[in-house]
Amino acid sequence: MIDVSKKFNTLRYARAEGFLFARPEIVQRVIDNNVPKGDVIQVARAAGILAAKKTAELMVFCHPIPLDWVEVTVEPQNDRIRVLAEIRTVWKTGVEMEALTAVSAALLNIYDMLKPLDDDLHLGDIRLVEKSGGWSDYREPEAQNIRCGVLVISDSTFAGQRTDSSGKALVTFLQQQGFRVPVYDVLPDDRGKIESKLTELADSDKLDMIFTAGGSGLGPKDITPEATLAVIDKEIPGIAEALRSYGKDRTPYAMLSRQVCGKRKNTLIINLPGSEKGAMQSIQSLFPGLTHALLMIRGEGH
Repeated sequence: MIDVSKKFNTLRYARAEGFLFARPEIVQRVIDNNVPKGDVIQVARAAGILAAKKTAELMVFCHPIPLDWVEVTVEPQNDRIRVLAEIRTVWKTGVEMEALTAVSAALLNIYDMLKPLDDDLHLGDIRLVEKSGGWSDYREPEAQNIRCGVLVISDSTFAGQRTDSSGKALVTFLQQQGFRVPVYDVLPDDRGKIESKLTELADSDKLDMIFTAGGSGLGPKDITPEATLAVIDKEIPGIAEALRSYGKDRTPYAMLSRQVCGKRKNTLIINLPGSEKGAMQSIQSLFPGLTHALLMIRGEGH
């Protein structure tokens, strides 16, 4: 299975359809509820709903997910019966397979109920009609046009007593997303130097995003949030809230983090934890969606 633990929940929707082809007189018997095995429409509908909930038991790589809503519609149409399945959930991965499984199971049950009456029954045109939710739904600027900076805030790393891993991991992650990272630097826990560097990168270098790693906890020298507040012109509390919410699902210590996020002119400045694990979990929680802020800052709106 694919690891989806890094993803966040979004509203997911899928709609699928398929057809069973039969002689018109057989379809009419379905409409009239005149089939020896019973009510074809209601049995097919129930079978489709049940199958949707059991998709993970049938598909090897499907995740077992909670389904918030399943609807299966059975529509007799002259020489065919159309089955439509719609599914909605709020989760980390899509429900396309659940919709297709629901349609297939409903059609197979219709076939089973009608096969004594028609030797020419056949199924076909099973397809995904629509899906929504996840990364593909979010409008983002082109990654290769986004320039980022990574600042590691640590006295010990600045003094050469500790090897940086969090900042380098952040650089690698950003480059893997297609962003350019022309700036990587290590600074001491010095408020004046942090403020000066953030101002320089935003005003002179005109970076699109700056990520700081470290100095956002409760230690006596942790002053990155204070330095950030001093240089930004608009705070964006929702980003910091998302970081802590995502982190809280993974460690109880996330509630102790004091990250501040905001913008200075056209540059986003985002505080991340100093540990490699914390920094990586935090930055992963922000995509997709984070770079959409750049569109808004530039006046392009949603």
